[in-house]
This record gives sequence, C-alpha cells and structure tokens, in this order.
Amino acid sequence: MLVLINLIIFAILIFILYTMQTKFVSFSKRVFLALGMAIVFGVILQFLYGSTNPIVNTSMIYINIVAEGYVRMLKMIVMPLIMVSIISSIINLEDGKSLGKMGGLVIGILVGTSIIAALIGVAVALGFGLTAEGLQLGTKEVARAAYLEKEMTHINIADFVSKFVKMIPDNPFHDMTGARDSSTISVVFFSAFTGIAALGIAKKKPKSFETFKNIINSFHDIVMRVVTLVLRLTPFGVLALMLKVVATSNVSEIFKLGTFVIASYVALISMFLVHLLLISLTGLSPIRFVQKALPVLTFAFTSRTSAGTIPFNVEAQTKKMGVSEGVANLSASFGSSIGQNGCAAIYPAMLAIMIAPTVGVPITISFVVQLVIIIAISSFGVAGVGGGATFAALIVLSSMNLPVGLVGLLIAIEPLIDMGRTALNVSGSMTTGVISASILKEIDIKTYSSIITKDDDKD
Repeated sequence: MLVLINLIIFAILIFILYTMQTKFVSFSKRVFLALGMAIVFGVILQFLYGSTNPIVNTSMIYINIVAEGYVRMLKMIVMPLIMVSIISSIINLEDGKSLGKMGGLVIGILVGTSIIAALIGVAVALGFGLTAEGLQLGTKEVARAAYLEKEMTHINIADFVSKFVKMIPDNPFHDMTGARDSSTISVVFFSAFTGIAALGIAKKKPKSFETFKNIINSFHDIVMRVVTLVLRLTPFGVLALMLKVVATSNVSEIFKLGTFVIASYVALISMFLVHLLLISLTGLSPIRFVQKALPVLTFAFTSRTSAGTIPFNVEAQTKKMGVSEGVANLSASFGSSIGQNGCAAIYPAMLAIMIAPTVGVPITISFVVQLVIIIAISSFGVAGVGGGATFAALIVLSSMNLPVGLVGLLIAIEPLIDMGRTALNVSGSMTTGVISASILKEIDIKTYSSIITKDDDKD
C-alpha cells in the first residue's frame, strides 16, 4: 500500500509536468520544477523510510522505468545523430581542409582545459588539506579496493596505446550498435571518413554526390525530428533520475566523507567559472551561455551520462547558441570521452594529492608537474572507456607509483560526486564548441546573444 502511495504521488508529479507542457510553459521552467519536486519528494522518502528500506527500493524499481527508459531513448539516438550530422556537416562544407582544422582545435581545447582542471584539483586538495590517512575501510570499500587492484594488473603500456588504435573501427556497423567502449569515437571517425570520401567525388561524379547529399540531408531532417521528440521527455526523465538519487543515497556515509564532497564541488564550480572566463575572452556573454546551457547541465547532473547527453548538447549548441553543426557535433562527441574536465582531470588530481602523503611521497613542484602531464595524456587516452573516472584514476595513480586500492574508500560518495563531474564534463564540451566556433567564425552571434523567452514546443 505504501509503495502504491509513492507511485501515485509520482504519477501526480508526472501529470503536473505534462499539463505544463500542454500549456507551453517554457522548457527550462519545467526542467527546474522537475528537479525541485524530485528533491523534495526524495527528502521526504529519506525522512520517512531511509535509503535502504524495502518500500523505497520497491518504489524505485517502478520509477526507474521512467528514469532508465529516458536514458536509453537518448542513447538510442546518439549513434544515428552523430553519423548523419557529421556526414551532413562535411558534405555541406565543400572543403575537407577545414575539417582537420576544426577537429584539431576542438581536441586541443578539450585537452588544454583538462590541464587547467587538473591544476585546480591540486590547488583545492592542498587548500582543504585532503588526505587519505585515517579513513576507515568498510566491507564494500575493501571489496572495491581488491577489485581495483586486480583490474590494475590488466592495464599496461601496450593496452594503453592500443586504445588509440581501437578508435579506428574494423567493423563500423558493429560500432553503430555501441557495442564497444570506443564506439562513439569510432563512429565519428567513420562518419568523417565517409564525408571526406563523398567530397572527393563531388567534381568527378556530381550526380552521385548530389544524390548522396540529398539522401543524407533527408536522413538528417528525420533524425533531428526524432531528437526533438525525445528531448521533450526531458522533464519527466529529470524527475525520475533525481528522485532516485536523493531517495537512495546513504546520507550517513556521505557525511563521513563530507570534506571531500565539499572540496570536490569547490573544484568543479571553480572550473565551471573558468569555462565562463574563457567564453568571455572570446567576446561572448557568459550569462547567455549559462542561460542556454543550464537545462543540458541539469540533465547531465541527474543522469550522470556524458554520452547520453550528446543529443541534448548538440541541440543546445546549434539551436540556442548558433554554433555550426560540424563544430557542435565534434565538440559534443569528442567531449564525451576526451579531455573530460571532471572525470579525467579534477578527480584523479585530487586523489593523487590525497594518497601521496600516505605512502611518504612529498607534494613538490616536480610531483605536480609530472601529475599534470600524466593527466593531460590520460585525459585523451581514456577516450570512450566506460567508467572513465575510475579508469583515469587507475592510470594516473599507477603512473605516479601510488596505490590504487585507496580509490575504493570513496565508493559511498561516488554517485554524488559523479553528478557534478558529469555536468562539468558536458560544460567543458559545450565551452569547447562555443570557443572553437567563435575562433573559426562558425557561430551565429545573433542567435547566441538572443534572449530565451519561451521554447518553441510546437516544432
């Protein structure tokens, strides 16, 4: 009966959001209302039952239908979106040379911002005096540490280097199913290669090129319509995802490692401010960026998936910020797995500073320089790997000759921190897109500077 009551309340909240949609209330307002209602309802469930109560767990099984269903729908459209958008962008460029410049700039900015993020992680960890000394290992932490130690034995230089090679697909149709960790990057590679090949026959076989171009552009229109339909469900997805996080989080465990949680968010927010500073240096308004990126970052925060946010990311960059489709797709696709400011930079940097003193390694300038260089390299090397933050930590800590098992200490607060890390990752990719487009003059300043009053939900 109590589970049924919870589900009825959840259904009422869904109905409220649906009613607002039928009345064309702005998309941003619906997203933030969903976020607020989820937090309030989740806190109530925590207060009444606690995070491990069977009533809460059973309720979440049904609520997860909406949460997981929405995330899976987003992932469903990622590969078609990447493929047709990149091919369409290239064949409409009519200049293959600009693609190389565009890709190089995007990757350069992503890795460059990861270096800044790593330095911020180091500074915050030192400022808060974070250390792993005295932290207690529980049953879950011990199991996690043992797993990480075992996992580390499978990581070697040859494996690390092979990840670059594996970005080149040996079977592109296999990667279109998202079967591999590097599938996203592989599809980007194949799509770019296909687009360049199409440009190569534009003059030799103009009729074939025009036919192909028309087919791709038609597919593009259809895929973008699918993206629009799926993104309309975002408020419902945010409601379910955030409710699940708040209702099932172990509050007592979070308090035990509260200092690290606070320090992590100080670092994440600091890097977000750096993103805004970099945008302002291009002459664009950081306030407009926040206004138009906030719904995307909210979803990234609640869903904890950079790849799943790609459609939302591309849509915001192209329609709200005026970024060209080519730049938007490259920055969103690469940014989901390369140079992630939160997962691949701040997180391993803070862990290294925490762990080093426990094994007698002093924090010197040479130590920090070595740490930042390794993070810059690994932020590219972990491209497309599932569980990117953990894998990045394993690579960085082992490269610095630090024990990786201590990463298991943070298992209790991992979801809470990962929310912020994912939001920062997506912010980094969007910032990269805006800056790259500004440098390449691939941005519509009028669209970027426009004020959002109400989303066109009739599209």
